[in-house]
Amino acid sequence: MKRLVENKQLSRYLFILSFLAIALLIIENGFVLPSQAEIIILIIYGILLSAGISMTILRLVYKKTTNVRLIVFDLVSVSFILFCIFKQITLQHSYHIITDWIRVAVIVKWVREMITRRLYYKRSLINPAQLFIISFLVMILCGTFLLMLPESTHNGISFIDAFFMSTSSVCVTGLGVVDVSAYFTHFGQTVIMLLIQAGGLGILTFASYFAYFFKGGATYENQLALSDISSSGKIGEVFTTLRRILIITFLIEFIGACFIYINLDKTFIPGFGDRVYFAVFHAISSFCNAGFSTMPKGMMDGELIFNYPLQLTMVLIFVFGGLGFPIMINILRYVKYFIKRYVLWFVSGENNYRAWVMTLSSKINLITTLVLIVVGTSAFFIMEYSNSLAAHNGSGKIVTALFSATTPRSAGLNTIDFSSLHMSTIILIILLMWIGASPASTGGGIKTSTFAIATLNFISLAKGKSKIELFRREVADISVRRAFATMTLSFVAIGTGICFLSHFENDASLLEIAFECVSAYCTVGLTLGITPELSDPGKIVLIALMFTGRVTMLSILIAFFKKVRPMSYQYPTDEIMIN
Repeated sequence: MKRLVENKQLSRYLFILSFLAIALLIIENGFVLPSQAEIIILIIYGILLSAGISMTILRLVYKKTTNVRLIVFDLVSVSFILFCIFKQITLQHSYHIITDWIRVAVIVKWVREMITRRLYYKRSLINPAQLFIISFLVMILCGTFLLMLPESTHNGISFIDAFFMSTSSVCVTGLGVVDVSAYFTHFGQTVIMLLIQAGGLGILTFASYFAYFFKGGATYENQLALSDISSSGKIGEVFTTLRRILIITFLIEFIGACFIYINLDKTFIPGFGDRVYFAVFHAISSFCNAGFSTMPKGMMDGELIFNYPLQLTMVLIFVFGGLGFPIMINILRYVKYFIKRYVLWFVSGENNYRAWVMTLSSKINLITTLVLIVVGTSAFFIMEYSNSLAAHNGSGKIVTALFSATTPRSAGLNTIDFSSLHMSTIILIILLMWIGASPASTGGGIKTSTFAIATLNFISLAKGKSKIELFRREVADISVRRAFATMTLSFVAIGTGICFLSHFENDASLLEIAFECVSAYCTVGLTLGITPELSDPGKIVLIALMFTGRVTMLSILIAFFKKVRPMSYQYPTDEIMIN
């Protein structure tokens, strides 16, 4: 027995059992089954969980491990699973009905076995950009399969529509060819919510960090790959960065869900469980800048249009989500330094000054974000004062203008009908969609730093300067090159999308098509109303744009082009006539 426990086969058996259980869970929730089948599945659940618990206990007893975190997690998970089984047995008539308790137990057991699987990665076979792209493709295909299950929708869904909705969820876009509230069941909406969460953070973030947390190590190649994906400055800080990303995400989503729940009118959504689900779904959708809603008309539904505290809450959530994890981590580091510095100065008179706690990148992105919010809100307020804002009064106009000017920068939720806006306002919205959120965030677009660097470069050229200088720092030449490459590639992708969509959608105007393509590529999710009317080829065009915009054109090029080694020689430079 001891030899079996120490053997890797035990872990393999547990892994297979947990996967079989989760497969049954998908079948049970995704298909309409007769009562006899439910009883059989419930018995299989019991057998699988009993076997899993027994093997886990054997592993704890016989296998000598010094990983305290894994031991604690095993003890807690086994206790929780036993509690779930007890609740299943004690509930009335639950001996032949599958309850949520047993489903949660199956998920916990599956998570326990998944998080301890190592991610083996070889850069010689696949580079980080290819790994990043493949992870999104796998998520999209899995999401498509789940959304096509009979119990995911009320009346079924075609492959192309399921593929579109899965891509829109994973790429946190928010464009929908069908109404999420009317078309999908509670199970289908939950699948969409999970796809949004996984797509917003990246499935590699979850898998890699938890594998490291419980296993206590990772290969050097894995750390190199995750360093590129997570934008971590140092290889040794990769998993520290991933931990902070997960903590920040779940903390903001939890606090946001609490505030959303508090600001919901009980008469609008009477059921307690429905209000909780609404709050959780919209907190995740807002933070991940996805733009999906469980209401028939989204945030334009009923009293939500005039629920200004709720709108302000959601603005804060998707602004935090759009700031980017490196910036939020840097802000927290600066706040910690600021408090420590002035507390020490007040107590002991010691001046613990440190230069450049707030990085140049954070300063540029924060200033650009603030300017875009203020300018966008002011412009929207002025241009739509007597048009789309006419139904609102006083501070309501300001809140609605703020929400409407902030949501184009990748959030995708709207409290007004964008097809009713003035032409000048629509052009403003297109510009804001194109700029998007900050780098390494859940938002899309070319990013605020790209826009800021391009603007600063224009000013520097106008002044006759050969470099960009800001806050007594010089912007690296590689950053300038990347910024203009990103802008150029966005024009190529959006322009190509407009050409193809114009060919397939003859009934739509050029403005509607351009708006749709910018929204798809910049993963915003706003529309002038033509998304549900798209033909299948038109849907494929938008699917390609959403995917390209999420993984970025630059990542796709890096994935396909072999990286050349830097050479020691340098050719003579020569200027090329530009204007």
